[in-house]
Amino acid sequence: MPLVSRKGILAIAAVIDVAIHANGRPVSAKSLAARHKLPPRHLEPVLQALVRDGILKGVRGPHGGYELGRERKRITAEDILRAAGSAEDASEPPLPASTLVNDVVRPALVEAERTFSAALGRINVEDIAKQAEGLK
Repeated sequence: MPLVSRKGILAIAAVIDVAIHANGRPVSAKSLAARHKLPPRHLEPVLQALVRDGILKGVRGPHGGYELGRERKRITAEDILRAAGSAEDASEPPLPASTLVNDVVRPALVEAERTFSAALGRINVEDIAKQAEGLK
């Protein structure tokens, strides 16, 4: 069972891609999608969620695209996943409101999520981008 959703992985990859390919100019959604072998329409909701949270900045115009919204070392994997979560599909039914769910299952998972979130908060775009740049 993956702990990070498909959209979360895509969001992290998109931010890292922008971090290593921007070189002083915006990265187009089209080039991002091509590098990740995706139709641009799959990437656009994730990119917009990242812009809404200030992780990416959208640049309009014929040479527009996306650039980082703040320094690489100030963007964590946790920030990116939180933003990607706002792009998740809202079509899932709500959880049941049983005593077992509310008093046992949720508290256990909240603690696990807190631990996972703390670990994600220690991973920043700067570190991942350096690793990715070493692969070139």
